[in-house]
Amino acid sequence: MAASLLRRAASGRGVRPAEVLRRLVSSEAAAPQGAPPRSPPEMPPFDHQPRPYAGMAGAEIFEKRKLFLGPSLFHYYQKPLNIVEGKMQYLYDEHGRRYLDCFGGIVVTVSCGHCHPDIVNAVVEQTKLLQHTTTIYLHHAIVEFAEALTSKMPGNLKVVYFVNSGTEANELAMLMARLYSGNLSMVALRNAYHGGSAGTIGLTGLQTWKYPIPQGEIHHLMNPDPYRGTFGSDAAAYAKEIEEHINYGSSGRVAGFIAETFQGVGGAVELAPGYLKLACDIVRKAGGVCIADEVQSGFGRTGSHYWGFQTQGVAPDIVTMAKGIGNGLLLGDVVTTPEIPSVLTQKIQFNTFGGNPVCSAGGLAVLKVLDKEKRQAHCADIGSHLVERLKVLQQKHEIIGDVRGRGLMLGVELVTDRKEKTPAKAETTVLFEKLKGPLEDGAVADNAGVSMLGSRWSVRARFAGKRKEGQCTEALGVARETRSQKHARQRGVLELGGVLQSQD
Repeated sequence: MAASLLRRAASGRGVRPAEVLRRLVSSEAAAPQGAPPRSPPEMPPFDHQPRPYAGMAGAEIFEKRKLFLGPSLFHYYQKPLNIVEGKMQYLYDEHGRRYLDCFGGIVVTVSCGHCHPDIVNAVVEQTKLLQHTTTIYLHHAIVEFAEALTSKMPGNLKVVYFVNSGTEANELAMLMARLYSGNLSMVALRNAYHGGSAGTIGLTGLQTWKYPIPQGEIHHLMNPDPYRGTFGSDAAAYAKEIEEHINYGSSGRVAGFIAETFQGVGGAVELAPGYLKLACDIVRKAGGVCIADEVQSGFGRTGSHYWGFQTQGVAPDIVTMAKGIGNGLLLGDVVTTPEIPSVLTQKIQFNTFGGNPVCSAGGLAVLKVLDKEKRQAHCADIGSHLVERLKVLQQKHEIIGDVRGRGLMLGVELVTDRKEKTPAKAETTVLFEKLKGPLEDGAVADNAGVSMLGSRWSVRARFAGKRKEGQCTEALGVARETRSQKHARQRGVLELGGVLQSQD
Protein backbone atom coordinates (compact mmCIF):
# COMPACT_ATOMS: atom_id res chain seq x y z
CA MET A 1 0.00 0.00 0.00
CA ALA A 2 2.78 2.45 0.89
CA ALA A 3 4.46 2.11 -2.50
CA SER A 4 1.10 2.44 -4.26
CA LEU A 5 0.24 5.63 -2.38
CA LEU A 6 3.62 7.14 -3.18
CA ARG A 7 3.33 6.35 -6.89
CA ARG A 8 -0.20 7.76 -7.06
CA ALA A 9 0.90 10.94 -5.27
CA ALA A 10 3.84 11.37 -7.61
CA SER A 11 1.61 10.98 -10.66
CA GLY A 12 -1.08 13.26 -9.26
CA ARG A 13 -3.79 10.56 -9.48
CA GLY A 14 -6.26 10.68 -6.65
CA VAL A 15 -4.02 11.16 -3.61
CA ARG A 16 -2.68 14.50 -2.46
CA PRO A 17 0.98 14.58 -1.31
CA ALA A 18 -0.10 16.06 2.03
CA GLU A 19 -2.41 13.10 2.59
CA VAL A 20 0.38 10.67 1.74
CA LEU A 21 2.67 12.33 4.24
CA ARG A 22 0.04 12.24 6.98
CA ARG A 23 -0.67 8.56 6.36
CA LEU A 24 2.90 7.39 5.84
CA VAL A 25 4.84 9.73 8.11
CA SER A 26 2.55 10.65 10.97
CA SER A 27 1.12 7.16 11.42
CA GLU A 28 4.22 5.45 10.00
CA ALA A 29 1.87 2.93 8.38
CA ALA A 30 1.23 1.35 11.74
CA ALA A 31 3.19 -1.77 12.61
CA PRO A 32 1.39 -5.11 12.95
CA GLN A 33 -0.67 -5.95 16.02
CA GLY A 34 1.41 -7.02 18.97
CA ALA A 35 4.44 -4.99 17.94
CA PRO A 36 5.90 -2.91 20.80
CA PRO A 37 5.08 0.82 20.72
CA ARG A 38 7.63 2.95 18.88
CA SER A 39 9.21 5.82 20.74
CA PRO A 40 10.54 8.93 19.03
CA PRO A 41 14.31 9.35 18.95
CA GLU A 42 15.94 11.21 21.81
CA MET A 43 18.68 13.77 21.43
CA PRO A 44 21.57 13.85 23.89
CA PRO A 45 21.50 16.46 26.68
CA PHE A 46 22.77 19.90 25.69
CA ASP A 47 23.60 22.70 28.10
CA HIS A 48 21.76 25.57 26.49
CA GLN A 49 18.39 27.12 27.21
CA PRO A 50 16.96 29.14 24.31
CA ARG A 51 15.58 32.56 25.09
CA PRO A 52 11.78 32.91 25.13
CA TYR A 53 10.68 34.14 21.74
CA ALA A 54 8.25 37.06 21.64
CA GLY A 55 8.65 37.99 17.98
CA MET A 56 6.44 37.54 14.94
CA ALA A 57 4.89 34.08 14.60
CA GLY A 58 5.97 31.85 11.75
CA ALA A 59 2.58 31.96 10.04
CA GLU A 60 2.63 35.77 9.97
CA ILE A 61 6.23 35.84 8.73
CA PHE A 62 5.29 33.46 5.94
CA GLU A 63 2.39 35.68 4.81
CA LYS A 64 4.48 38.87 4.91
CA ARG A 65 7.31 37.13 3.10
CA LYS A 66 4.91 36.28 0.26
CA LEU A 67 3.72 39.89 0.26
CA PHE A 68 7.04 41.75 0.42
CA LEU A 69 9.74 39.37 -0.86
CA GLY A 70 10.32 37.98 -4.32
CA PRO A 71 8.10 35.17 -5.62
CA SER A 72 11.11 33.08 -6.66
CA LEU A 73 11.99 32.36 -3.03
CA PHE A 74 11.34 28.78 -1.96
CA HIS A 75 11.14 27.02 1.40
CA TYR A 76 11.60 23.55 2.81
CA TYR A 77 8.82 21.48 4.39
CA GLN A 78 5.06 21.70 3.96
CA LYS A 79 4.93 23.85 7.09
CA PRO A 80 8.07 26.04 7.02
CA LEU A 81 10.19 26.28 10.15
CA ASN A 82 10.59 29.62 11.92
CA ILE A 83 14.17 29.34 13.20
CA VAL A 84 14.88 31.96 15.85
CA GLU A 85 18.07 30.84 17.61
CA GLY A 86 21.14 28.69 17.05
CA LYS A 87 23.81 27.26 19.32
CA MET A 88 26.62 25.11 17.98
CA GLN A 89 25.08 22.08 16.17
CA TYR A 90 21.52 22.91 17.20
CA LEU A 91 18.75 25.22 16.01
CA TYR A 92 15.63 26.31 17.88
CA ASP A 93 12.24 27.27 16.51
CA GLU A 94 9.76 29.79 17.88
CA HIS A 95 8.37 27.18 20.30
CA GLY A 96 11.78 26.29 21.74
CA ARG A 97 11.99 22.95 19.92
CA ARG A 98 15.54 21.80 19.28
CA TYR A 99 16.78 20.59 15.87
CA LEU A 100 20.02 18.92 14.91
CA ASP A 101 21.39 20.92 11.98
CA CYS A 102 22.85 18.48 9.46
CA PHE A 103 22.69 21.08 6.73
CA GLY A 104 25.29 23.47 8.14
CA GLY A 105 22.94 26.43 7.96
CA ILE A 106 22.61 26.00 4.21
CA VAL A 107 24.93 23.64 2.37
CA VAL A 108 27.89 23.84 4.77
CA THR A 109 27.81 27.57 5.53
CA VAL A 110 28.13 27.02 9.28
CA SER A 111 31.49 25.31 9.67
CA CYS A 112 32.20 25.78 13.39
CA GLY A 113 28.73 25.71 14.93
CA HIS A 114 26.04 28.36 15.27
CA CYS A 115 27.11 31.39 17.33
CA HIS A 116 30.52 29.94 18.22
CA PRO A 117 31.74 32.17 21.06
CA ASP A 118 35.22 32.73 19.61
CA ILE A 119 33.83 33.89 16.26
CA VAL A 120 31.06 35.98 17.80
CA ASN A 121 33.58 37.70 20.05
CA ALA A 122 35.96 38.47 17.15
CA VAL A 123 33.12 39.99 15.12
CA VAL A 124 31.71 42.03 18.02
CA GLU A 125 35.09 43.39 19.10
CA GLN A 126 36.01 44.47 15.56
CA THR A 127 32.56 46.02 15.05
CA LYS A 128 33.11 48.14 18.17
CA LEU A 129 36.35 49.53 16.71
CA LEU A 130 35.70 49.86 12.98
CA GLN A 131 32.83 48.32 11.08
CA HIS A 132 33.85 49.15 7.55
CA THR A 133 36.69 50.39 5.43
CA THR A 134 38.02 49.20 2.09
CA THR A 135 41.28 48.12 0.50
CA ILE A 136 41.83 51.75 -0.54
CA TYR A 137 43.14 52.15 3.03
CA LEU A 138 45.36 49.97 5.18
CA HIS A 139 43.97 47.68 7.86
CA HIS A 140 45.63 44.81 9.68
CA ALA A 141 42.62 42.42 9.65
CA ILE A 142 42.64 41.68 5.93
CA VAL A 143 46.37 40.93 5.70
CA GLU A 144 46.30 38.79 8.86
CA PHE A 145 43.45 36.79 7.41
CA ALA A 146 45.08 36.47 3.99
CA GLU A 147 48.36 35.30 5.52
CA ALA A 148 46.62 32.68 7.65
CA LEU A 149 44.54 31.48 4.70
CA THR A 150 47.45 31.12 2.26
CA SER A 151 49.37 29.14 4.90
CA LYS A 152 46.74 26.44 4.35
CA MET A 153 47.27 26.37 0.58
CA PRO A 154 49.75 24.09 -1.20
CA GLY A 155 52.37 25.19 -3.72
CA ASN A 156 52.42 28.72 -5.04
CA LEU A 157 48.80 29.60 -4.26
CA LYS A 158 49.72 32.73 -2.34
CA VAL A 159 47.59 35.64 -3.63
CA VAL A 160 44.09 36.30 -2.25
CA TYR A 161 41.14 38.34 -3.51
CA PHE A 162 38.31 38.68 -1.01
CA VAL A 163 34.71 38.88 -2.21
CA ASN A 164 31.28 38.32 -0.65
CA SER A 165 30.04 34.95 -1.93
CA GLY A 166 30.91 31.83 -3.88
CA THR A 167 29.15 33.20 -6.95
CA GLU A 168 31.35 36.32 -6.88
CA ALA A 169 34.43 34.18 -6.37
CA ASN A 170 33.65 32.04 -9.41
CA GLU A 171 32.85 35.12 -11.50
CA LEU A 172 36.25 36.58 -10.66
CA ALA A 173 38.03 33.27 -11.27
CA MET A 174 36.43 32.99 -14.71
CA LEU A 175 37.48 36.57 -15.52
CA MET A 176 41.06 35.82 -14.48
CA ALA A 177 41.14 32.63 -16.55
CA ARG A 178 39.94 34.39 -19.69
CA LEU A 179 42.28 37.36 -19.34
CA TYR A 180 45.33 35.28 -18.41
CA SER A 181 44.88 32.66 -21.14
CA GLY A 182 43.71 35.04 -23.83
CA ASN A 183 40.96 32.53 -24.64
CA LEU A 184 37.21 32.67 -24.15
CA SER A 185 35.88 29.11 -23.86
CA MET A 186 35.27 27.71 -20.38
CA VAL A 187 34.89 24.01 -19.64
CA ALA A 188 32.60 22.82 -16.83
CA LEU A 189 30.83 19.62 -15.82
CA ARG A 190 27.23 18.55 -16.07
CA ASN A 191 25.51 18.35 -12.66
CA ALA A 192 27.79 21.09 -11.31
CA TYR A 193 26.73 24.21 -9.42
CA HIS A 194 28.92 27.32 -9.51
CA GLY A 195 26.49 30.15 -8.80
CA GLY A 196 23.33 31.90 -9.90
CA SER A 197 24.51 35.21 -11.38
CA ALA A 198 24.15 35.98 -15.06
CA GLY A 199 27.74 34.81 -15.59
CA THR A 200 27.96 31.77 -13.33
CA ILE A 201 24.60 30.40 -14.48
CA GLY A 202 26.56 29.53 -17.61
CA LEU A 203 29.04 27.46 -15.59
CA THR A 204 26.29 25.70 -13.64
CA GLY A 205 25.23 22.38 -15.16
CA LEU A 206 21.79 21.91 -13.59
CA GLN A 207 18.74 23.03 -15.54
CA THR A 208 16.75 23.76 -12.37
CA TRP A 209 19.05 26.74 -11.72
CA LYS A 210 19.40 28.05 -15.28
CA TYR A 211 17.27 30.80 -16.79
CA PRO A 212 16.94 31.00 -20.60
CA ILE A 213 19.58 33.69 -21.14
CA PRO A 214 22.83 33.63 -23.13
CA GLN A 215 25.34 31.44 -21.27
CA GLY A 216 28.48 32.67 -22.96
CA GLU A 217 31.14 30.36 -24.35
CA ILE A 218 30.68 27.44 -21.92
CA HIS A 219 31.16 23.75 -22.71
CA HIS A 220 29.54 21.23 -20.32
CA LEU A 221 31.19 17.84 -20.38
CA MET A 222 30.24 14.38 -19.16
CA ASN A 223 30.08 14.12 -15.39
CA PRO A 224 32.55 11.57 -13.90
CA ASP A 225 29.93 10.21 -11.49
CA PRO A 226 30.99 6.75 -10.23
CA TYR A 227 27.36 5.78 -9.48
CA ARG A 228 25.42 7.13 -12.46
CA GLY A 229 28.13 8.07 -14.95
CA THR A 230 28.45 6.34 -18.31
CA PHE A 231 31.96 5.07 -17.52
CA GLY A 232 31.49 4.39 -13.82
CA SER A 233 34.77 5.13 -12.01
CA ASP A 234 36.94 5.05 -15.15
CA ALA A 235 38.62 8.45 -14.88
CA ALA A 236 40.65 7.94 -18.07
CA ALA A 237 37.51 7.43 -20.17
CA TYR A 238 35.95 10.65 -18.88
CA ALA A 239 39.22 12.52 -19.43
CA LYS A 240 39.37 11.32 -23.03
CA GLU A 241 35.97 12.91 -23.59
CA ILE A 242 37.45 16.28 -22.48
CA GLU A 243 40.28 15.93 -24.97
CA GLU A 244 37.93 14.99 -27.81
CA HIS A 245 35.54 17.82 -27.01
CA ILE A 246 38.33 20.40 -27.03
CA ASN A 247 39.63 19.01 -30.33
CA TYR A 248 36.26 18.74 -32.09
CA GLY A 249 33.90 21.06 -30.22
CA SER A 250 36.05 24.15 -29.75
CA SER A 251 38.82 26.12 -31.43
CA GLY A 252 41.29 23.85 -29.70
CA ARG A 253 42.15 26.52 -27.12
CA VAL A 254 40.26 27.11 -23.87
CA ALA A 255 40.42 29.64 -21.04
CA GLY A 256 39.90 27.27 -18.17
CA PHE A 257 38.25 24.29 -16.55
CA ILE A 258 36.23 24.56 -13.33
CA ALA A 259 35.03 21.69 -11.14
CA GLU A 260 33.85 20.85 -7.66
CA THR A 261 35.68 17.80 -6.33
CA PHE A 262 32.46 16.94 -4.51
CA GLN A 263 29.41 18.21 -6.35
CA GLY A 264 27.38 19.63 -3.48
CA VAL A 265 24.10 20.86 -4.95
CA GLY A 266 24.22 17.94 -7.38
CA GLY A 267 23.96 15.43 -4.52
CA ALA A 268 27.41 15.14 -2.85
CA VAL A 269 28.86 13.36 -5.87
CA GLU A 270 32.59 12.65 -5.50
CA LEU A 271 34.30 12.68 -8.88
CA ALA A 272 35.92 9.48 -10.17
CA PRO A 273 39.35 8.96 -8.52
CA GLY A 274 42.19 10.56 -10.45
CA TYR A 275 39.90 12.46 -12.81
CA LEU A 276 40.89 16.03 -11.88
CA LYS A 277 44.60 15.48 -12.45
CA LEU A 278 43.98 14.03 -15.91
CA ALA A 279 41.51 16.80 -16.73
CA CYS A 280 43.89 19.57 -15.64
CA ASP A 281 46.75 18.14 -17.72
CA ILE A 282 44.55 18.16 -20.84
CA VAL A 283 43.19 21.67 -20.21
CA ARG A 284 46.62 23.14 -19.59
CA LYS A 285 47.86 21.70 -22.88
CA ALA A 286 44.97 23.56 -24.52
CA GLY A 287 46.13 26.85 -22.96
CA GLY A 288 43.69 26.94 -20.04
CA VAL A 289 43.95 27.12 -16.26
CA CYS A 290 42.37 24.80 -13.71
CA ILE A 291 39.92 26.16 -11.13
CA ALA A 292 38.94 24.18 -8.04
CA ASP A 293 35.57 25.23 -6.59
CA GLU A 294 35.99 24.58 -2.84
CA VAL A 295 32.89 26.50 -1.74
CA GLN A 296 31.44 23.36 -0.15
CA SER A 297 34.24 20.82 0.21
CA GLY A 298 36.95 23.02 1.73
CA PHE A 299 38.19 23.61 5.29
CA GLY A 300 38.57 19.98 6.35
CA ARG A 301 34.99 18.95 5.65
CA THR A 302 36.04 15.76 3.85
CA GLY A 303 37.96 14.63 6.95
CA SER A 304 40.81 13.09 4.95
CA HIS A 305 42.12 16.41 3.57
CA TYR A 306 41.84 20.15 4.23
CA TRP A 307 40.83 20.83 0.61
CA GLY A 308 38.67 18.65 -1.60
CA PHE A 309 41.05 18.90 -4.57
CA GLN A 310 43.77 17.26 -2.47
CA THR A 311 41.78 14.01 -2.55
CA GLN A 312 42.46 13.96 -6.31
CA GLY A 313 46.20 14.61 -6.04
CA VAL A 314 46.01 17.76 -8.16
CA ALA A 315 47.41 21.29 -7.80
CA PRO A 316 44.93 23.82 -9.27
CA ASP A 317 45.88 27.24 -10.60
CA ILE A 318 42.94 29.00 -8.93
CA VAL A 319 40.87 28.03 -5.89
CA THR A 320 37.51 29.58 -5.02
CA MET A 321 35.85 29.35 -1.63
CA ALA A 322 32.98 30.78 0.44
CA LYS A 323 30.29 29.51 2.86
CA GLY A 324 32.29 27.72 5.59
CA ILE A 325 35.10 30.27 5.39
CA GLY A 326 32.95 32.74 7.35
CA ASN A 327 30.68 30.50 9.45
CA GLY A 328 27.72 32.56 8.25
CA LEU A 329 29.46 35.84 7.46
CA LEU A 330 29.22 37.28 3.94
CA LEU A 331 32.63 36.12 2.82
CA GLY A 332 34.22 34.46 -0.18
CA ASP A 333 37.60 34.54 -1.84
CA VAL A 334 39.79 33.56 -4.73
CA VAL A 335 43.31 32.23 -4.11
CA THR A 336 45.73 31.95 -7.00
CA THR A 337 49.37 32.18 -8.02
CA PRO A 338 51.17 35.55 -8.26
CA GLU A 339 51.33 35.42 -12.08
CA ILE A 340 47.64 34.98 -12.93
CA PRO A 341 46.10 38.09 -11.26
CA SER A 342 48.72 40.37 -12.79
CA VAL A 343 46.35 40.62 -15.77
CA LEU A 344 43.83 42.51 -13.61
CA THR A 345 46.19 45.48 -13.28
CA GLN A 346 45.37 46.66 -16.81
CA LYS A 347 42.04 48.02 -15.50
CA ILE A 348 40.52 48.95 -12.11
CA GLN A 349 39.47 45.90 -10.09
CA PHE A 350 37.74 46.74 -6.80
CA ASN A 351 35.24 45.23 -4.38
CA THR A 352 33.50 47.54 -1.87
CA PHE A 353 32.92 44.96 0.83
CA GLY A 354 35.54 42.32 -0.01
CA GLY A 355 37.82 41.81 2.98
CA ASN A 356 36.15 44.41 5.19
CA PRO A 357 37.47 44.43 8.79
CA VAL A 358 34.50 42.66 10.41
CA CYS A 359 34.41 39.78 7.93
CA SER A 360 38.20 39.45 7.96
CA ALA A 361 38.27 39.28 11.76
CA GLY A 362 35.51 36.66 11.70
CA GLY A 363 37.19 34.65 8.95
CA LEU A 364 40.48 34.57 10.85
CA ALA A 365 38.62 33.39 13.95
CA VAL A 366 37.08 30.58 11.89
CA LEU A 367 40.51 29.33 10.80
CA LYS A 368 41.71 29.39 14.41
CA VAL A 369 38.66 27.46 15.65
CA LEU A 370 39.06 24.82 12.94
CA ASP A 371 42.64 24.23 14.11
CA LYS A 372 42.06 24.54 17.86
CA GLU A 373 39.10 22.17 17.92
CA LYS A 374 40.59 19.76 15.36
CA ARG A 375 37.52 19.96 13.16
CA GLN A 376 39.03 18.06 10.25
CA ALA A 377 39.69 15.01 12.44
CA HIS A 378 36.25 15.45 13.93
CA CYS A 379 34.66 15.31 10.47
CA ALA A 380 36.58 12.11 9.73
CA ASP A 381 35.43 10.51 12.99
CA ILE A 382 31.75 11.46 12.82
CA GLY A 383 31.57 10.89 9.07
CA SER A 384 33.07 7.40 9.14
CA HIS A 385 30.68 6.40 11.91
CA LEU A 386 27.68 7.75 10.01
CA VAL A 387 28.74 6.10 6.73
CA GLU A 388 29.18 2.78 8.54
CA ARG A 389 25.62 2.94 9.88
CA LEU A 390 24.18 4.09 6.56
CA LYS A 391 25.86 1.21 4.76
CA VAL A 392 24.30 -1.21 7.24
CA LEU A 393 20.91 0.20 6.27
CA GLN A 394 21.86 -0.03 2.60
CA GLN A 395 22.32 -3.78 3.02
CA LYS A 396 18.87 -4.06 4.59
CA HIS A 397 16.86 -1.80 2.28
CA GLU A 398 16.75 -1.94 -1.51
CA ILE A 399 15.62 1.69 -1.67
CA ILE A 400 19.10 2.89 -0.69
CA GLY A 401 20.97 2.77 -3.98
CA ASP A 402 24.18 4.55 -3.02
CA VAL A 403 25.99 5.83 0.07
CA ARG A 404 28.94 8.05 -0.82
CA GLY A 405 31.30 10.80 0.21
CA ARG A 406 33.90 11.50 2.85
CA GLY A 407 33.88 13.05 6.29
CA LEU A 408 30.77 15.19 6.60
CA MET A 409 30.36 15.70 2.88
CA LEU A 410 28.05 12.72 2.41
CA GLY A 411 25.35 11.72 -0.04
CA VAL A 412 22.66 9.06 -0.12
CA GLU A 413 20.67 8.19 -3.24
CA LEU A 414 17.24 6.58 -3.00
CA VAL A 415 16.00 4.43 -5.88
CA THR A 416 12.93 2.31 -6.58
CA ASP A 417 15.01 -0.14 -8.61
CA ARG A 418 18.71 -0.73 -7.93
CA LYS A 419 19.41 -2.15 -11.36
CA GLU A 420 17.77 0.66 -13.30
CA LYS A 421 18.64 3.24 -10.61
CA THR A 422 15.18 4.77 -10.95
CA PRO A 423 15.01 7.89 -8.71
CA ALA A 424 12.71 7.41 -5.70
CA LYS A 425 11.39 10.95 -5.76
CA ALA A 426 8.14 10.45 -3.84
CA GLU A 427 9.86 8.38 -1.15
CA THR A 428 12.54 11.05 -0.79
CA THR A 429 9.79 13.58 -0.14
CA VAL A 430 8.46 11.38 2.68
CA LEU A 431 11.94 11.09 4.18
CA PHE A 432 12.49 14.82 3.89
CA GLU A 433 9.32 15.60 5.84
CA LYS A 434 10.02 12.84 8.36
CA LEU A 435 13.40 14.28 9.24
CA LYS A 436 11.83 17.65 10.03
CA GLY A 437 10.39 16.20 13.21
CA PRO A 438 7.45 18.33 14.40
CA LEU A 439 4.29 17.05 12.72
CA GLU A 440 0.71 18.22 12.50
CA ASP A 441 -0.37 15.95 15.36
CA GLY A 442 2.20 17.55 17.67
CA ALA A 443 4.74 14.72 17.79
CA VAL A 444 8.31 16.01 18.09
CA ALA A 445 11.51 14.51 16.79
CA ASP A 446 14.72 16.45 16.30
CA ASN A 447 15.85 17.47 12.86
CA ALA A 448 18.55 16.43 10.42
CA GLY A 449 18.84 18.94 7.59
CA VAL A 450 18.70 17.55 4.09
CA SER A 451 19.56 18.87 0.63
CA MET A 452 17.32 17.35 -2.02
CA LEU A 453 17.70 17.04 -5.73
CA GLY A 454 15.10 14.55 -6.94
CA SER A 455 16.11 11.31 -5.20
CA ARG A 456 19.46 12.58 -3.93
CA TRP A 457 20.01 14.13 -0.54
CA SER A 458 23.11 14.93 1.40
CA VAL A 459 24.35 15.37 4.95
CA ARG A 460 26.71 18.30 5.31
CA ALA A 461 26.81 18.96 9.02
CA ARG A 462 29.69 20.17 11.13
CA PHE A 463 28.70 18.55 14.42
CA ALA A 464 30.12 20.42 17.38
CA GLY A 465 29.79 17.72 20.03
CA LYS A 466 31.78 14.53 20.41
CA ARG A 467 30.42 11.29 19.04
CA LYS A 468 28.87 9.02 21.65
CA GLU A 469 28.93 5.32 20.79
CA GLY A 470 25.53 3.85 20.15
CA GLN A 471 23.75 7.13 19.51
CA CYS A 472 23.79 6.74 15.74
CA THR A 473 21.09 4.06 15.86
CA GLU A 474 17.81 3.26 14.22
CA ALA A 475 16.18 5.21 17.01
CA LEU A 476 12.74 5.46 15.50
CA GLY A 477 12.28 1.71 15.77
CA VAL A 478 10.14 2.03 12.67
CA ALA A 479 8.53 -1.23 11.62
CA ARG A 480 11.48 -3.33 12.72
CA GLU A 481 9.10 -6.13 13.56
CA THR A 482 7.23 -5.79 10.25
CA ARG A 483 8.27 -8.52 7.86
CA SER A 484 5.78 -8.07 5.02
CA GLN A 485 7.37 -7.12 1.70
CA LYS A 486 4.86 -4.34 1.03
CA HIS A 487 6.30 -2.29 3.91
CA ALA A 488 9.97 -2.83 3.01
CA ARG A 489 10.48 0.32 0.95
CA GLN A 490 8.75 2.58 3.46
CA ARG A 491 10.67 0.96 6.30
CA GLY A 492 13.92 1.80 4.55
CA VAL A 493 12.97 5.47 4.30
CA LEU A 494 11.93 5.79 7.92
CA GLU A 495 14.77 3.78 9.41
CA LEU A 496 17.16 6.01 7.46
CA GLY A 497 15.50 8.97 9.15
CA GLY A 498 16.07 7.33 12.51
CA VAL A 499 19.80 7.02 11.95
CA LEU A 500 20.20 10.70 11.14
CA GLN A 501 17.97 12.01 13.89
CA SER A 502 19.88 10.15 16.58
CA GLN A 503 23.38 11.15 15.45
CA ASP A 504 25.30 13.43 17.85
